[in-house]
Amino acid sequence: MVERSDRAPLLDWEEVPSAEKDRLSSPSNSRALSGSSSPGFGWSSGPGGPTPSADGCSAPPATSSTPSAAAAAGTDEPLHPDKEEHPSDSGPREVPLEDRMVKWEEKDQIVSVFVVTFNTRSGNMLEWCLPKDMDLEGVEFKAIASGSHRVTTDFIYFRKGCYFGLACFANMAVESTVERGARMKSVGILSPSYTLLYRYMSFLEHQVRLQLQSPGHYSPLEAFYEDKRALLPPSGDGVVTACPANAWGAAINHSMHPEMKITHPAGCMSQFIRFFGEQIMVLWKLALLRRRILIFSPPPVGVVCYRVYCCCCLANISIPGVGVAVPEFRPFFYVNVADISALENELSYVACTTEKIFEEKKDLYDVYVDNQNVKTYRDGLKPLLRLSTADREKYRKLTEQRQMLLYSQEENGDCVSSEEDLFILFFLEQNNRIFQTLSEVAGSPDPTLTQESVRAMGLDPHGDRLFLLHLLEIYGYDTLLVSEQLCCS
Repeated sequence: MVERSDRAPLLDWEEVPSAEKDRLSSPSNSRALSGSSSPGFGWSSGPGGPTPSADGCSAPPATSSTPSAAAAAGTDEPLHPDKEEHPSDSGPREVPLEDRMVKWEEKDQIVSVFVVTFNTRSGNMLEWCLPKDMDLEGVEFKAIASGSHRVTTDFIYFRKGCYFGLACFANMAVESTVERGARMKSVGILSPSYTLLYRYMSFLEHQVRLQLQSPGHYSPLEAFYEDKRALLPPSGDGVVTACPANAWGAAINHSMHPEMKITHPAGCMSQFIRFFGEQIMVLWKLALLRRRILIFSPPPVGVVCYRVYCCCCLANISIPGVGVAVPEFRPFFYVNVADISALENELSYVACTTEKIFEEKKDLYDVYVDNQNVKTYRDGLKPLLRLSTADREKYRKLTEQRQMLLYSQEENGDCVSSEEDLFILFFLEQNNRIFQTLSEVAGSPDPTLTQESVRAMGLDPHGDRLFLLHLLEIYGYDTLLVSEQLCCS
């Protein structure tokens, strides 16, 4: 039997526990980072509003909104941001910017919903979609990852042109010679922001089970699309309406980082730390240098997509103006051979794949991560794979802070602080420390980096010298001089 929700089936597509709502709306989770450059967002987030990406698509800023209580309950109508406010007797009332931002966030942002199936004769096929004229070429190979026949269930984050997608996959045994004993399908959606996709994970998981049990039953998906579809401009060029310019600052302040529904009991950040150990310091440097990072892993893909997300969080910077001229650190999430042409044009990205053939395509990436093995074929980057004394010290501090947080949660019932906040803030503060020091030295009468100034950044004057030289070149600190003391290791 198909598992059914105790709520109205056609409204059962947003699930955020009340505890998570409280945490997302808590003051500790709303940090003022106006003008930040946050690669974890997946798009430019400098002052002035959304900027077109390399492919010419405008994207709204990342925000961590939660569905309304009415939508979550599936009873009353959800809030409609376009509805007019009735003025009071005292005359028109100015709506606070934060309220306007929240209303904009609650606008539906789904541009497509689709079903992909595996056909024993034709392979992966797009079975059904809305809208019918949506360009979904290649989505059938993203929604069902290569090697998925080995797993029972999975979820996949991916990029499709301007949009980000989330698909839930399921594999069910059937007594059918035509289907060779297995029926495999995936139900997915597209949105301009991957930070909102987690809302619909439960709905997609339920729908893919329904599609396996009763193929061709699309009415819940049709109702979902009609209720959640994004507002496209009259030109029909496929660009989703972006966040209003006057709400841009509020979007940055509303949340420091994207929120994704965590399906692992311990959370994706703690798993990321435990999985890579000290190697996360190597990934941190490579992310800050905006290198092309490709992560290989066999299915399931979902947990690896979270590693992509964690890598993006390593490179957050909140100092205004820093990082504006460097390549954007773009999360591609899951990629396959059909994405090779797109990756060839990318200067900086982080992605994951299940296809081993990518390792042979050395021109597509700077760093290849196979399990916990981080490697590069570029001679100029090989020294960066070695941990410096400062790297080990930073990792020790991160581990200590994490242990203190876990102790506080256990002893004091601290439910507000999270490992995700700790993890992101740790590297955000480290990055800010580096660029704050660089800016101060660059503005001083003697713009020379000495051992003391390098230590002030939290770096090793000798072990991190090459990393520092790469950093100066990429971020445009051309006027800075490097003391000869740093040349001797």
